[in-house]
Amino acid sequence: MEQRVLLHEISYLLFQGVLVVTFAACATYLVFFISQQSRVRLWARSILIVSWSMQSLYIVLRYFLVGNTPVTTYHEAVFFFAWATTSAYLSFRWRYTVKNFGTFVSLLIFGLLLVSSFTTREVIPLEPALRSWWLPVHVGLSLVSYGFLALAFCGGLMYLLQERELKSRKLGYFFSRLPSLDALDHLNSHCLTVGFAFLSLGMVTGSFWSKQAWGTYWRWNPKEVCSLIIWLVYLVQIHQRFTVGWRGRRAALMVIGGFAVVIITLWQVIR
Repeated sequence: MEQRVLLHEISYLLFQGVLVVTFAACATYLVFFISQQSRVRLWARSILIVSWSMQSLYIVLRYFLVGNTPVTTYHEAVFFFAWATTSAYLSFRWRYTVKNFGTFVSLLIFGLLLVSSFTTREVIPLEPALRSWWLPVHVGLSLVSYGFLALAFCGGLMYLLQERELKSRKLGYFFSRLPSLDALDHLNSHCLTVGFAFLSLGMVTGSFWSKQAWGTYWRWNPKEVCSLIIWLVYLVQIHQRFTVGWRGRRAALMVIGGFAVVIITLWQVIR
């Protein structure tokens, strides 16, 4: 009992630390966005890496506290979503450089963490039928896919801002601080493709988990229906982009709309 109380206290303090450090990363990225000093960008990235490390440690602590992969409550799922978005960005940043992308992503990450701070951190036991190694595989893949789709959402917002600057014929504040439209469209394409691949794997593993737990691959319950809606929304986007050839503004609006569907249905999926 004393050990659990200690874990609760440590996890609470660690969560508060994650909020503070992530806020510091956001603030530093915003300073870089304004000043465009490379040294500030390095500081911002370093602070975000520290935030990711603390997020990872918090997930490990929650695992020992609840006894299973911590993705079964609103607090845990939204926090894991933030961790997945941070991981997706850092892995993306390792290979690609997109000007000021970190500013937009860090704001989204902090927003998700802030939402998780307003949800209860109570420990809810998992149903015995659902205790399976399919749980971390299915939910982990699904939330990692949301992380990459979140990057596409940020890229879509940046695209619309840059396009507005160019169409106004008055090159203002954002023009010199945002990448070219081609670069942003390529970013959206990459993140959408990777995110949809993980999303599809999440759907498949979810079916196997359902078979193991309930004896059937598909039960048409609200969680499964919401997951199917999200998958179909992004399937349409993949089709329109790579078959019909939609690019630019329409593609950006689609990734923004798709992410809105993710946010709206996420509450039902993790209930």
